[in-house]
Amino acid sequence: MAQRGKKEMELQVPENCLPAAGFPSPTCSGRDPPRSGPIQPQEPAEGGKRLRSEDEKEEELVAPATAPAKMVNRCAGCRKRVGLTGFRCRCGELFCGDHRYSDRHDCSFDYKAAGKAAIARENPLVRAAKIVRI
Repeated sequence: MAQRGKKEMELQVPENCLPAAGFPSPTCSGRDPPRSGPIQPQEPAEGGKRLRSEDEKEEELVAPATAPAKMVNRCAGCRKRVGLTGFRCRCGELFCGDHRYSDRHDCSFDYKAAGKAAIARENPLVRAAKIVRI
């Protein structure tokens, strides 16, 4: 009698394990599906990209932890601490409110050439075809 009750309990599927699809999931059935060997990464179809293996992912996680990025929070002109109120210039440096303008810190960025290039990009020169006179 005890064996019969045990078999009936094994055959019954709990209601919460039935998904909306109508078939029980492998986790609720009590049996593990057969597993194959380790999965090999496939060759990329196009674009030259390939999937990263677990070893490469672990190396990426370890690398940033060993070399933390150093945040610059001082003015490049006067070395005053600026914190969140610092201004990042196009030359790549961080400056305080007094040195934020390019003429105050001898900026190496060429604003004049950058402006000319931007105007040339936005307003291309249009040349009409020559008119042939009869």
